[in-house]
Amino acid sequence: MFLEVKDITVAYDTALVLDGVSLGINEGEFVSIIGANGAGKTTLLRTICGLMDWEKELMRGMRKEVSNIVIEGDIFFDGEKINKIAAAKRAEKGLILCPEGGRPFRELTVLDNLKTGAFLIKEKQKVQQILEEVYKLFPILREREKQVSGTLSGGERTMLAIGRSLMSNPKILLIDEPSLGLAPRIKEEVFGRIEEIYQAGVTVLLVEQDANRVLSLCSRNYVLSQGRVVFEGTSDKLRGEEKIRKMYLGL
Repeated sequence: MFLEVKDITVAYDTALVLDGVSLGINEGEFVSIIGANGAGKTTLLRTICGLMDWEKELMRGMRKEVSNIVIEGDIFFDGEKINKIAAAKRAEKGLILCPEGGRPFRELTVLDNLKTGAFLIKEKQKVQQILEEVYKLFPILREREKQVSGTLSGGERTMLAIGRSLMSNPKILLIDEPSLGLAPRIKEEVFGRIEEIYQAGVTVLLVEQDANRVLSLCSRNYVLSQGRVVFEGTSDKLRGEEKIRKMYLGL
């Protein structure tokens, strides 16, 4: 497996968020994680990328009353166990997260936001090459490159977030809820661009609530409910699981 998660458990104090989650993605696959709000999808992506470990250390440094974050289980990426590797080092290895809501640096221009995504790349020529590829994928970002990012529309912020992630030259791109809050037309455009990214050779792990759209895109799917994997299989197999579709996906 290119990315393998084994028995991941995450808890805030006594609140169990993930309960023994296991999944795997082969290189070149397009895989989804589907589930309702509160299923643990975002926590899973953050754990894979090392951000939950970072949050745990941050809380410890601030001496917050909360929360002791407990993280158990193993994560392997490209043949290497990465549990003890910091989030920044995981990103250097090509494990890149596009977070829910995009979270641009609102006071920076679109171009400057994109360039922050390339902080790991030292060759200026390579950065410019990737930037041109991002502009081809999202022409609106070229048009808006001098615009302050805080003034963008929701759809433009999502495109900027994906573009910024691509500037890191990912081996695998983890995308969290890209269609959240978008109008149907913009949502379809975003999904179309994500499919192009996959077709260009990037392995994709997509977290999304729009199950109908996801099933038409992904080769395999995981359904997450209350911190547990309740289904794993192809889109055709999931379409045939009436109980899963009704109980967990509302289909």
